[in-house]
Parts: sequence; C-alpha cells; structure tokens
Amino acid sequence: MSTHAKRERLLLADLLETAGPDAPTLCEGWTTRDLAAHVVVRERRPDAAGGMLIKQLAPRLDRVMAEYTDKPYEELIQLIRTGPPRFSPFSLKPVDEASNIIEFYVHAEDVRRAQPDWSPRELDPVFQDALWSRLERTARLMGRGVPTGLVLRRPDGQTVVAHRGTPVVTVTGEPSELVLFSYGRQSQAKVDLDGDEDAIAKLHETKQLGI
Repeated sequence: MSTHAKRERLLLADLLETAGPDAPTLCEGWTTRDLAAHVVVRERRPDAAGGMLIKQLAPRLDRVMAEYTDKPYEELIQLIRTGPPRFSPFSLKPVDEASNIIEFYVHAEDVRRAQPDWSPRELDPVFQDALWSRLERTARLMGRGVPTGLVLRRPDGQTVVAHRGTPVVTVTGEPSELVLFSYGRQSQAKVDLDGDEDAIAKLHETKQLGI
C-alpha cells in the first residue's frame, strides 16, 4: 500500500474503533458500522461492489452489505486494517494510491466531522498536493451534474474547472477541503464561495455533486 493510502486507512480504522459501531457519520443514514461495512465490501466483494455504480446490481449490493453489517464490528475494523486480499486490484500499489487516497481521507472525515467537537486536521503539503492531483483528474466527473459553472481554486491560485457554464461559482480552499466539497460534503467543507448568490444557493442545494 502507498504511504498516503496506508496512513489514511489506519487512521480511518482507529477513528471507527474509537467512535464505536453506533456513532453518526456524514454519510446520510449511515452509522459507523454501516461505513465500516461499506469499506470492507468495496475491497473484498467485487461481485457486489459494482452495485455502487450500476443500478441493476444494487439489490445484490444491498444483500451483501446487510451480511457484512451483521458481522462483529471488531472484525470489520480488523479487515479494514489488514487491507485488501491479494486477489483484489486494490492490493496493487498504483491502484491503491489512485483509488484509496481520497476514499479513506473522505471517510475518515465523515467520522471526525460528524462529532460536535471536531476541528480541521493539519495536513502536510505533500499530502495536500497528492489530494489536489487526484482532484484534478476527477473534478469534471464529480461536477457533471452541477447546475452552474464551477471552478475549484487553491489558495495559491491553482485552479481546475469542474463544470463549464454560467454563471460561475468559484470555490476556494485547501485541496483537502475542496475534495470534501466535491465529494458531497459541502456543509462541512471549510471553503469560500464566490459568485452569483442564486448560483451559490443552487450549488448548495444540488444532490448531484459528489458521491
């Protein structure tokens, strides 16, 4: 596993363990147990994980998720810490880095920021750059359903166009916060929005932004 993905994986496991199985998360309708089961199914049950993207496979995903949600919570945590089995594509370092750096960062924040006393993490510049690199590759996919033009901007002025259109809303923040905003955690992301007020309101209301 890559350094960033492994670190975020272990942090997520620790956060889930500390919170316990019934704590809230930023994933609507999910407790920490549900989130833990999701992470394990995604890595270990490719026969069902396709239901996350393909509607026709959703019933099978629901059945497998129910099966894993019923497993002992401690077992789920250990499976997350252990990582994917050897036959999984996620066991390959390039795939792990490409697929899991954002997955585990976002879900770690799903646990942290659902608590009343959370505060932003201090992230090192290398990790921020790694998140930005992934965001540059996925921004247009994440912003495909946005009803306005959308530009993501780092404090240093680097930008990426998530959606072309007018009026344009510019969202400024550290890459870590822009990732959370782009992945549907708009209400918890520490960002500044600039643009037409009606466009900003529509952006806050949209359910199509993110995963």
